[in-house]
Amino acid sequence: MATPQTSRQSSYSSISGKIRTHAIHVDSVQRWMEDLRHMTEVECMCVLQSKPIGVDEDAPGELIVSAVGEHVTRDNLQTLLKRALVVSTELGKMFQRLEKRRWQRVHSTAVRVNCHVRSLIQEYSTARSAPPDMQKYEKSLLEKCMELNVITERCLHTEDEYFLKSMKEAIHEILTDVSDSFSHMIDMALANEIQILIRQIEDSDNVFAISTAISNLLSLTQDGPQLCSIIAKEGAVVALLKICRQDCFSSLYAHALRTVASICCVEEGISQLEKVDGILCLADILTDGTCAEATRAEAAAVMAQITSPHHSSTQHLASFLESMQDIVTALISLCESASCGEVFLLASAALANITFFDSMACEILLQLNAVHILLQACRDRQRVDTPYSKDQVVTILANLSVLEQCTADVLEEKGIEQLLVLLNEKPSSSSPSEGAACERVQQKAAVTLARLSRDPLVAQTAIQLRAVPRLIELCRSPAERNNSDSVLVACLAALRRLAAECPDSIGPADHQQLIKPRLVDSFLLCSNMEESFV
Repeated sequence: MATPQTSRQSSYSSISGKIRTHAIHVDSVQRWMEDLRHMTEVECMCVLQSKPIGVDEDAPGELIVSAVGEHVTRDNLQTLLKRALVVSTELGKMFQRLEKRRWQRVHSTAVRVNCHVRSLIQEYSTARSAPPDMQKYEKSLLEKCMELNVITERCLHTEDEYFLKSMKEAIHEILTDVSDSFSHMIDMALANEIQILIRQIEDSDNVFAISTAISNLLSLTQDGPQLCSIIAKEGAVVALLKICRQDCFSSLYAHALRTVASICCVEEGISQLEKVDGILCLADILTDGTCAEATRAEAAAVMAQITSPHHSSTQHLASFLESMQDIVTALISLCESASCGEVFLLASAALANITFFDSMACEILLQLNAVHILLQACRDRQRVDTPYSKDQVVTILANLSVLEQCTADVLEEKGIEQLLVLLNEKPSSSSPSEGAACERVQQKAAVTLARLSRDPLVAQTAIQLRAVPRLIELCRSPAERNNSDSVLVACLAALRRLAAECPDSIGPADHQQLIKPRLVDSFLLCSNMEESFV
């Protein structure tokens, strides 16, 4: 199935996602100095945690908030995430050391956890007024951390195995409570920061301020689905789509839509989009010829994300069907006019996903001359330049080939030749994602060929173009198919379809091993076969 993935190319061939790479380009010494601040020695923490540090009121201290602004929010989020990572790492170590009964290390880790948690709470409270509910969690968490310190210290002064065994169970229970409470407190703190960013988007008229807030939200989405869920629940999708409905913020449309696509990797994001008629908003942008190509490409990315087969919920598809004609028309038009590979990838990924869940989309595409547009794109390296894009194209063709009227279009556009080219697709690097994309291209090309070969004319054309030797090679040589079982099954099915139409096209030995046995027996024979060029 065609799904967008997190990097722009690998991101739209298996989706998740559409998630971009989140990299911080800093000097190594600078990074070390930043990390060092969050890994303070325990002894120093114990001495300093309750000591006020005087500063010049005019000096630009990191924890002094002179105004509520975008940079303050960004710094708070970064500090919060770094601190949370340090505490989570220490808690993980403590669980491991507890299982091994390394009591001295268990206690020293408990002390470090206590210090880090106190430091995090104090630092956050200095920079931001915590909500009342969060303050209750902070107090409870500090009490549990102190209890953990006390109980682990008791284990240092005894060798009574029965006592230590009972203490281990008690420590494990407290440690679990600490972990759960800490996680919940961090979620509340993040939700508080996210609310501030969303208010900046909703209340500000300054394009730069809104853009900065959107950038911070987009950055947060790269930290995993849990954060995306929090962002969605706090109403970010609603605020971002509101931006996309105001002409005065047209320069922010692409940026806002990119963030929406990232948030919609989780069901909560899609649900929020549906509640505010987000699909209608996307359709309006896609069909607006005055919108910049980059904006329409980002709208296509959102469409690819919400139609991903990976999502279990399909409730949002009801409103999608109402705009199906307009959306499909706009997407195939974007494929035809795409100025670069990335734009084509996003538009074709959306189309590939759409063709999976409604046959009406396939009928619309055939009426719009999609076979011609897609096959022409395959011959244009400016638009289709990677296996990821080819994966989307061949996915659409495979789904279109279910319809009988597709056959004539494919023959007219010399599509069988292109399918054979796709059967020869090989990765240009050792990248696992690129290798997987090539496997999908080969598999779907074989599936498309098998479906189209219901028509005797297609079967004869394929045989004349020497499709049979290539299919046999893919079956017999595991290296040619990157040891993929799915490619093997698809090629066996295509071979059998061609043999049914033209029995003389397969040699006796190949017929005996690849055609005559049950499919499962031929599969087992080829999957266990050493590489052969016979």
